[in-house]
Amino acid sequence: MESIRRPAVAGMFYPGDPRQLGAEIDELLDAVDQFEPRVGHPKALIVPHAGYIYSGPVAAAAYDEIAPARGIVRRVVMLGPVHRVPVRGLALPAADAFDTPLGRVRIDSAARATLARLRQVVTSEPAHAMEHSLEVQVPFLQKMLGEFTLVPLAVGTASITEVAETIECLWGGEETLIVISTDLSHYHSYDEARAIDGRTLARIAGFATDILHEEACGATPLNGMLQVARTRGLSIRQLAANNSGDTAGGRGRVVGYSAFALEERRRVSPADAGRKLVAIARGAIARQLGAGNATGDGDAWLGQTGATFVTLMKEGRLRGCIGSLQAQRSLRDDVRENALAAAFRDPRFPALTLEEWPRCSVEISLLSRPKTMHFADEQDLLAQVRPGEDGIILEFAGKRATFLPQVWEGLPDRQRFFAELKRKAGLPPETPLGRCMVRRYRVAKWKEEPLH
Repeated sequence: MESIRRPAVAGMFYPGDPRQLGAEIDELLDAVDQFEPRVGHPKALIVPHAGYIYSGPVAAAAYDEIAPARGIVRRVVMLGPVHRVPVRGLALPAADAFDTPLGRVRIDSAARATLARLRQVVTSEPAHAMEHSLEVQVPFLQKMLGEFTLVPLAVGTASITEVAETIECLWGGEETLIVISTDLSHYHSYDEARAIDGRTLARIAGFATDILHEEACGATPLNGMLQVARTRGLSIRQLAANNSGDTAGGRGRVVGYSAFALEERRRVSPADAGRKLVAIARGAIARQLGAGNATGDGDAWLGQTGATFVTLMKEGRLRGCIGSLQAQRSLRDDVRENALAAAFRDPRFPALTLEEWPRCSVEISLLSRPKTMHFADEQDLLAQVRPGEDGIILEFAGKRATFLPQVWEGLPDRQRFFAELKRKAGLPPETPLGRCMVRRYRVAKWKEEPLH
């Protein structure tokens, strides 16, 4: 009979109702002040594990980084400290799956078999039964990744070498994400905690491996991860840091939180990514016209989920533009399908001909994850918008339209920009912006000039 690890802290650390939980995670992700489109994703994250009301904003900054990983990451290795039941080594659960209000995530059976050869890895159901440091990460992962298997390791008494060996054993490739769960200092005054945590943050950024449990409750898995990262030459970025006094707690006794992304240095460069995406678009159109072959199947990063717009220009004038607002398929497929749609199915233009093709240029826009804007009224909205940088999605009464950031070049006035966007959406001019849903995004752009 299948054994399931049921949620222990749903309704306490995070909402127990699926809709409420999904909405809260979406709200936390929307609030992350990161709009730049990304190609590739981190190999590992360092995230906090308090209740979402306390550490959720910092955790969201980390999980926002793995939006491109949907469709690529199929296994998540999680290491977090034990808080209630001591254990010697790193403990797997006996369960076959973890349940959360968002659904079931299976334990990776192949990884369990691989770890069986390591003495420091044990099985302990009690260590996992009430442990929150791992459980609170799973709903975020479900939201961001969709389908994946889990390797949850509750870390007790273990050496840095034992933790590092375990991580190395499960390193894998693009399909594997590693998550280290730890808070920072506990129960100091606000100012004292900021000073202590500031020093700890600097040491994490410097790949220190002697961090104390008084500085980070998950010091054991953290030190092991930092040793592996240093050995493998990973880069590290601090994404966010605060403490409970900044969120939902008082400032007399606070807990510190931080988020980091660790990346392998072989990531594709933006310039190389752009050349590849333009080549895929051109190849798809050329093949449809009988003038060439499709290309672009080789690179793993093209499997990441992405949203793109493909714009065709003919002798300086728009010849077609079709795209996706939400990342729902691989970059490879999204660029191909949008290229074909822009060339042959844009309702504003006839289908592209072979005679026209040499005089056309292709531009690819890769969109960041759209974030909901919160504003008091129209004046507040217009003040928040950044002309030339923000792409805008406008929705009202079941109608929707978007302008890419490039549109600001011809419509630099904020009020006129939104007036034209309302018109594009089929909304009356008098539609109040204050009642609309508005989301914004940024783009990375790459363009190839005409062949002749």
